Amino acid sequence: MQIIETGNVAAALGVKLARAQVIAAYPITPQTPLTEKLSEFIESGEMQAEYVPVESEHSALAVCIAASSAGARSFTATSANGLLYMHEQIHWAAGARLPLVMCVVNRGVGAPWTIWNDHQDSISQRDTGWIQIYANDHQQIIDSVIKAFALAEEVMIPVMVCYDGYILSHTHMPFDVPEERLVDEFLPPYLPPYSLDPADPANLNTVTMPDVRPDVRGDTAPGYMEIRYLLHKDMLEAIPAFERVEERFRSVFGRGSNPYIEPYRCEDADYIAVALGSLSYHLRDVVDTLRNEGVRAGVMSVHLYRPFPDELIARALSGCSGVVVFEKALSYGYQGALCSDIKSALYRHTGEPGGRPFVVNYILGLGGREITTPDLLDAMRSSCSPDGGSGDETRWIGLRFS
Repeated sequence: MQIIETGNVAAALGVKLARAQVIAAYPITPQTPLTEKLSEFIESGEMQAEYVPVESEHSALAVCIAASSAGARSFTATSANGLLYMHEQIHWAAGARLPLVMCVVNRGVGAPWTIWNDHQDSISQRDTGWIQIYANDHQQIIDSVIKAFALAEEVMIPVMVCYDGYILSHTHMPFDVPEERLVDEFLPPYLPPYSLDPADPANLNTVTMPDVRPDVRGDTAPGYMEIRYLLHKDMLEAIPAFERVEERFRSVFGRGSNPYIEPYRCEDADYIAVALGSLSYHLRDVVDTLRNEGVRAGVMSVHLYRPFPDELIARALSGCSGVVVFEKALSYGYQGALCSDIKSALYRHTGEPGGRPFVVNYILGLGGREITTPDLLDAMRSSCSPDGGSGDETRWIGLRFS
């Protein structure tokens, strides 16, 4: 069934179809309509779940941690400073290996206050041990939410599904809503490997010593460092696991794509623009214009950002002359985080320096600053030349001091 609705409704429908059992949420713009829609589904009886209104985002994730520990499929959503308020619990959920799913409706972080879109919120949480998926349109939002539960429950690592505030969250767009029976086939009920049970009380995640030690049964239990190693190892295993999830999704629903990247006109491209989220679709108009001017340009969207599929991305970029990374976030004092990751991937997987494409980094759209097609076109034109990568400084689009 195809409908025309907002991105927030697409996300809510994905959560409903996934048969999440516990939703805990605190309102924050531009996420609020997502959790409001879920509360409507539950109140009307369309969705069998517990909705827990809480006093803060920190409490919202704490409720989901408790529910997931008890064996329930759990969900929450947030934006910007709400995500930062969860920061302690975000680390806890990952360390506890709980298969939570959370939508992050991307918004700039205060101070100063802004309610508009950029990616600083989710990018700031990239090292917390959560899988991060970025959606480009409403179809990807609903599909990614359903896939996220499947992936989280396979690898026992929580997942963020990130999409642009307002640009996607509040705009109306057509998308297909999967049939319930097909979603049930793809995503069976959650059967946790372990869950809290009042009849069999236990302590979870107590103070861990620096070294290994015997557990209550006398078996050697990992120490803190081993636990972190295992999380890192399983994060890397989530890369092939996501491909397996995508293959199952394709077999059930008859549609699917590359789960890691979305290339557009990249097959013979000399210069490839790279971005997260809806900006990559905006860049398609720029690429089409450059193609008409005789410049072989392409654009590649990164869907799976953590774990970072470095070898695949390096392979996709290795045949071009230059890579132009556009980012709505910044690692202060250095450059955009996505740009750093791409440089690292190319360094590791493309041999000698002379065989690598140059990489240019543009920062734009922070705090909702307008991103115009002419500005993007100017940036790409200046970068699409043999000396387009000269100078390693981070470039900015849209700065206005006078």
